[in-house]
Order: sequence, then C-alpha cells, then structure tokens
Amino acid sequence: MQLDIDRLIAYFGGVNALAEALKQHNPDHAASTAAIYKWRVRGSLPLSQLQNLTALAEAQGRPLDLNAFINQETALEKQNMDTNNRVIIFDTTLRDGEQSPGAAMTKEEKVRIARQLEKMGVDVIEAGFAAASPGDWEAVHEIAKTLTKATVCSLSRAVERDIRRAGEAVAPAPKKRIHTFIATSPIHMEHKLKMKPKQVIEAAVKAVKIAKEYTDDVEFSCEDALRSEIDFLAEICGAVIEAGATTINIPDTVGYSVPHHTEAFFRELIAKTPNGGKVIWSAHCHNDLGLAVANSLAALKGGARQVECTVNGLGERAGNASIEEIVMALNVRRDVFGLETGIDTTQIVPASKLVSTITGYPVQPNKAIVGANAFAHESGIHQDGVLKHRETYEIMSAESVGWTANRLTLGKLSGRNAFKTKLADLGIELDSEEALNAAFARFKELADKKREIFDEDLHALVSDEIGSMTQEHFKFVSQKITTETGEEPRAEVVFTVKGMEQRASATGSGPVDAIFKAIESVAASGATLQLYSVNAVTEGTESQGETAVRLSRSGRVVNGQGADTDVLVATAKAYLSALNKLESGVEKVKAQGGTV
Repeated sequence: MQLDIDRLIAYFGGVNALAEALKQHNPDHAASTAAIYKWRVRGSLPLSQLQNLTALAEAQGRPLDLNAFINQETALEKQNMDTNNRVIIFDTTLRDGEQSPGAAMTKEEKVRIARQLEKMGVDVIEAGFAAASPGDWEAVHEIAKTLTKATVCSLSRAVERDIRRAGEAVAPAPKKRIHTFIATSPIHMEHKLKMKPKQVIEAAVKAVKIAKEYTDDVEFSCEDALRSEIDFLAEICGAVIEAGATTINIPDTVGYSVPHHTEAFFRELIAKTPNGGKVIWSAHCHNDLGLAVANSLAALKGGARQVECTVNGLGERAGNASIEEIVMALNVRRDVFGLETGIDTTQIVPASKLVSTITGYPVQPNKAIVGANAFAHESGIHQDGVLKHRETYEIMSAESVGWTANRLTLGKLSGRNAFKTKLADLGIELDSEEALNAAFARFKELADKKREIFDEDLHALVSDEIGSMTQEHFKFVSQKITTETGEEPRAEVVFTVKGMEQRASATGSGPVDAIFKAIESVAASGATLQLYSVNAVTEGTESQGETAVRLSRSGRVVNGQGADTDVLVATAKAYLSALNKLESGVEKVKAQGGTV
C-alpha cells in the first residue's frame, strides 16, 4: 500500500494552493512549492508534514481520512475480488461514440483517448471497426501496439472479411478481442438481412469460429436483442457459446427497453441459454428514451457482468450509457448493487474533458458527474448544509471523480524537457521533433498570455497544433475584426488555400457571422452551419476559448475545433478545420450496413 501523493495534493487545490494554505496555517513549518513538488517526485512526504496536513484539514473543517488516499495493489485487488461481483467496463467511445454526427477522430486523437481510458482502468477498449476504412484499421492497429494493460477490441460484422481485418488489426495487443455481431430481431432479419432464423444462426456460428482463429477472447452480439424473441435468442446464444464465444452481448440497439423489463429479460435469457453460466453476459444500451444508464444497471441486477458505455454518453442519435454515471452509481450505491469495477474514479473528469475537446461535443453544465454544475450549490440552504457537513447535499466528493485534477502544471519559465515530460504524463506523444517544437512554441505563446497553464490547456493546445501539422487545404493566417455599437461588424480574414494566401472580408449580423461569411466568400463550400459553440477551457477571463463548428454537406456532417485565448481567432480556426474535414472526406462502411 502506498499514499497517493498526487491525489492528496489535489485534495488541497494543487501545489500552489497547498503551499499558501500551509504558510497561513503554520508559517514556522510551512512547505515551499518546491518541497511539495519533491513529494510528488519521491512519492512520499515527511511524517511531520503529514501531521501538518492533517491539522490543516481540521482547520479547514474537513477532517482528512488518509485511507481514502491509499493506493492498493491493483493486481492483488483483482485477484482477490469475487469474480461474480466484478463488473467488466467495456468502453466504446472510439467506435460507437465516433458514430455521433461529426465526431470522427484522427488516429492520433484516438490513441490519446485510448491511453486515458487505460489510465482510468477500463477493462476493454473497443478501438474501432477495423473493416470500415483503411484509416479505421490503422487506428485500431496503432492502439493495439500502444496499450499494455487493457484488452483492445475491434468490432466486426458476421462477415469473414470483416473478422479477418479485425483479427489483423488487434494482433499486436497483449490482450485482444474480436467483437462480432448479427441482427436477431424479426424486423431486422426480415427487412435488413433478408435471412431466415436458421441462416442467421449459421452465420453467427461461422463468424465466431473464424474469430477464434485470431484470439480466444471472442464477443458475440445479438443486434436489436431487446426486440428479439427470447427463445430464438437462447438458441443462437447457445450455438455461439458452443462455437467458442466467451462474452455474449445483449444490446438495446434502439433504446426501446425499460429497466424492469431489461432485468427480467436478462434473468430469463441467461436461464434459458444452454451453458449460459459459462460466459460473461453484457449490456449495451442506447439512450433514446433517456434510460441507457438505468437499463444498464438493471441488466447487472439481472445477471450481466459487463457494461458497454462511452465517455460523456457519446454516441449516435441520443447516445449511449455514460461510463461516468454507471461507475459512480455502482461506487456510491454498493449497498444496492454489491458490485465492483476496476476504475480509478479520479480519472473520470480528465477523460470527459479530453473527449469533449477532441470531438467538439461540449458537456452540458447540468450533466451528472462531469458537468460544470455537478458540485455547485446555489441555494443558501444547500450551501449552509454542505459547509456544515458535506454529505447533507453531496453523495460523493468532487475530488473523488477528478475535479481537482486540473493542477497548475507549467509556466512561462518551464523548459522544453519539462513540457515534453508533462505531455507524456497526459498520454500525449507527438510523432516528430518538428511537431514537438511547434507545440512548445505554441505553449510559450500561451504562457505569455495566460499566467496559469492547466492540463486542459495543454490538451487544447496540442489538439490545435496537431490539426495545423496535417496536410491542410485551408489554413488560418490572421484576421482583423471591426465592431462598433450601431454599426455592422466587419471581418477581414487572411488564410491559405492549397498554400496560396487569400484575403477575404465581409460584414455580418455579428463578428462571428462576419468571419464565416468572409471565409465562405472564398471557400464557397456549399456547407450548412449546424452548430457553433464556445467553451472556456479553464476558469478565468484569460482562459483559452475552445470553439466547435459543425457543418453538413450532401448528407455528410463534420466537426471542426479551434483553440485560442482570442475566441474570434479560435472561431475562424474551427470553421477552417471543419472545411478541411469536408475536403478530405473518407467513405466508411457503417457497422449496421451501408456507408456513412
């Protein structure tokens, strides 16, 4: 057992806040910021200072429970844990989450998210749908080469080509899985597959047997299972278990089920399926009726021991079950579920912010666990209660899910090596010295404008830098905005098109409208603006602004992101980023058939 120094420092608000608090509390025995940084490097601190921290917490009215900051040996924990009570967390942000309109990610972005998911303790990471396109295959393959602890999984239809592409893609992973599926509901079999039930069973068994050529870990899914006939499901599930499937997934593909039905359905299906006790049963619920998390928890009550979910509930249509909500529900309500996960909950908020930054999908302020208001109290009665005793109105602490993780990390005097080391800590690896040098130059520019540089700033900065390092059709150079009350705002934007500099100007109903019209006067993309959003990366008036632009054209939807301390510069970058994605579109096979 070892004290988690990082979390302990974060509990007091970070290095600077802790140093200041110690100085005010006990000036004669205060620790400097340099000393606190050394605690983190050594992974320990003097006993006298530990006593000092305990006294400081008492003075602040929040007694320090050191047991909460003890790191257990994870491997030993998992060995000793009753496997019947262990829930496998299967994250599909990189596959199902990417099916959200405009949420397509680059290979580098997927690797960054995969690293964070592994750091968080996710058991299985569905890295993509390898057969969808060459780019998807490369992303899955790169993640398989990168991760060392989590199981890397690729989705595949029950089609031999898909399965073999998936097997080849995940081959380098120390732990690998192939996830193959076929529809089983009467409406899907008749209208989409145009197959008889017997043919569907034959295709499923064949798919599992081919997958077993590549790995012993094979998952089989019955698409649209909650609208399927339970006797047929028991028959097909029994057949694929005999063929070698080790996990059986029962998805609520269209978000149709309700919790009490889901629990009863799982109980009955597991009981009816031949050898149903020899496999792990999994739930994959969509949120069309806002019940994805509730249905997932109900499935666990019914006997499932794997849950498929995404960060922030990202996914097509209304999204998937949220990993943060499922994990914290199991964590807070152990009295109800009696189930455990291997998730480090302090990594939840960092994961949420990373996925939001990369996909351009902002998190709503009132979102459970990861929303900006999740631990905010406006009511005077609530504030008074929390100040007197936190548990009067909070069922978990902000620190427990990572809300203090955005520690001050670097400043304007930080060197290149410190910058590179910090990026590595965040799971960010740049492909070349050129990319590192460019990102470091951007960091120095940002540090001149902004006194405090947080983890979120670095993620936004690197996302912006990686975008600018790629082959771009459009690239931002500069702009001038003129606006005055009573006058139409005017934007003059300079950007390059295939390396050739272009100057464009336009007026609009506001400065953002003027920027978009100026760019379109040259680009003439024919795209329709579907969404424009602005978010502050961190708190404070000098925070970086992060903007997202969603464009659609001919049925294709893309998101563009931009980050800058000048939100109007970020706006122009985001629009040009979206145009670049429209220009470099790759046709992909969609898991459910057809193309997207």
